[in-house]
Amino acid sequence: MKRKKIVTIGGGTGSFTLLSGLKRYPVDISAIVSMADDGGSTGTLRDELGVLPPGDVRQCLVALSESSKVMRQLLNYRFESGGLEGHSFGNLLLSALEKISGSFEKGVNEAIKILNVKGRVIPVTNDDVNLIIKFKDGKLIKGESEINHNFEIEKKGVEKIYLNPKATANAEALKAIREADMIVIGPGNHYCSIIPNFLVKEIAQEVFNSKAKVIYNCNLVNKRGHNEKFDLDRYVQSINDFLGGERIDFVTFNSKAPNKKLIEKYENQQELLIKFSPSKKKNRKYRVVSANLLSEKTVKFSKADAIASVRSFIRHDSDKLAKLLMMILEIGEYENLIKEIV
Repeated sequence: MKRKKIVTIGGGTGSFTLLSGLKRYPVDISAIVSMADDGGSTGTLRDELGVLPPGDVRQCLVALSESSKVMRQLLNYRFESGGLEGHSFGNLLLSALEKISGSFEKGVNEAIKILNVKGRVIPVTNDDVNLIIKFKDGKLIKGESEINHNFEIEKKGVEKIYLNPKATANAEALKAIREADMIVIGPGNHYCSIIPNFLVKEIAQEVFNSKAKVIYNCNLVNKRGHNEKFDLDRYVQSINDFLGGERIDFVTFNSKAPNKKLIEKYENQQELLIKFSPSKKKNRKYRVVSANLLSEKTVKFSKADAIASVRSFIRHDSDKLAKLLMMILEIGEYENLIKEIV
């Protein structure tokens, strides 16, 4: 039986969580990764070495690696002192491989061999780009890190979000989308990890024209100052807008509330949990699959992680999310079977 092909689109911790679960299934995985990151260790390496951002790619490689636990821990190890303070070993490795091989894409492919990665990790573009948001008052916020740390985006309103310079899509990413049976978007930071992929015009067009099922994994919480007023439908509308029309087929939504202690870690806690109104069903052209997708694990960050303050404590469970996605992948066949039985 031919193996199904799944393409994931995102970046950061969201992609790590998603891929960690999906790799346990007999499917071909291609992880398309945003290249807009410029914070923490990644930002320093971009500035000092002139390399492309390794951070999000590193997380995907670790998630899909079938090497030993020690090797995976090594790639995520972050130095806590000395001249390398704040840097993760994996970021340094990818930057070195880029220098040795002559390009970031070749360096990633070498890392895939070294780390025994199940599937492919594909930069959305091989261009050196920066993420920019233009407010409705004309002010510009330049760089993914500055955007991530800005808490007035929703208040001031976004007139435009774009990449500078304009990016050319990675041909391998376009090919993977064309061949996909299922395309999975998110979870992840809306403006910083997900949307940057669709600012590469050809990527958005290819997803829109794809014959694959398109699934959006709705985040568990809104980001303070970015999208506190967003509900599930608003997120879907935003992504569809960047894709060029109504394209999302399914949305996964977590049905279980986090415990109070975890919620207390967030400011303005009453506003941050994403809302979903089943009563709006008649207006939706996509199906919402609600389930308990919440991780019960305690999240800890390295003391040397420069951007730990804006990372999420409330996260999806890798196994639960992957299991649900595999059910959605086969849902058409299941529904036809049930109809025949009836």
